Amino acid sequence: MILKALLNGPDTILAPGVCDALTALIAEQSGAEMVYLSGAGLAYTRFGSPDIGLVSMSEVADTIALIRDRVSIPIIVDADNGFGNALNVQRTMRVFERNGANALQLEDQTMPKRCGHLDGKALISASEMAGKLHAAADARASDTTLIIARTDAIAVEGFEAACDRAELYIEAGADVLFIEAPQNRTQLKEISNRFGGRIPLMANMVEGGKTPIHGIADLQTLGYSLVIFPGGVVRALAKTASDYYSALILNGSNESFRDRMYDFDGLNDVIKTHSILSQGKKYGN
Repeated sequence: MILKALLNGPDTILAPGVCDALTALIAEQSGAEMVYLSGAGLAYTRFGSPDIGLVSMSEVADTIALIRDRVSIPIIVDADNGFGNALNVQRTMRVFERNGANALQLEDQTMPKRCGHLDGKALISASEMAGKLHAAADARASDTTLIIARTDAIAVEGFEAACDRAELYIEAGADVLFIEAPQNRTQLKEISNRFGGRIPLMANMVEGGKTPIHGIADLQTLGYSLVIFPGGVVRALAKTASDYYSALILNGSNESFRDRMYDFDGLNDVIKTHSILSQGKKYGN
């Protein structure tokens, strides 16, 4: 289904965060209607580094293509600040769209950017961000590819300034509005009161972040169309990996961990090894 149709439906959509083709495949198999490719997730898993602007446009593009090869559901992509000026934004839009992205999230941070729930962020001017949004809209091949406008202004300029920026970004052609890191339920509700019904709203749930965690049913009541849990899978994987390696090194085997992991056949079932090999035989001698 087209992403725009999903967001305009009656129910709030949950987009699990993914960081590679494997997590995207498992999310789809688990029933996800769409996935969110997290820039932070890429930084954590590919570099073992924080989300501070180290990931390049080409690295994200490669990951989109790998995910699209394995899943059919819509992919929302964290495009950071477009990796440069308005012309960079246009190139980012063209490349990401060709590689299989269904929506690009663009933010109004300077370069290098940083995670929206870290302190010390800095912003470009609202007019420059509006220009980037116009540029993205002009560059997309299909108007079914959505532009999600994110502002990080709450932490830098305050809540009212963030809402002022949001108004400008809607005028600039954003398809979805994302005001990052509301500090409490009151701010979440005020965002919905001001903008709900005019444009689909996105909320970001980060475990231990600036915004108190709300479930999807609660956020639907508040008027949000889309909810992402971008980095949860990486935090879960990191905790599991820490426990796994500690047990392996302590015990000298995996036996104590077997009930918390797939065996050889189990993982092959997940990644559909036998189906792929069977398909390959079709083209054999």
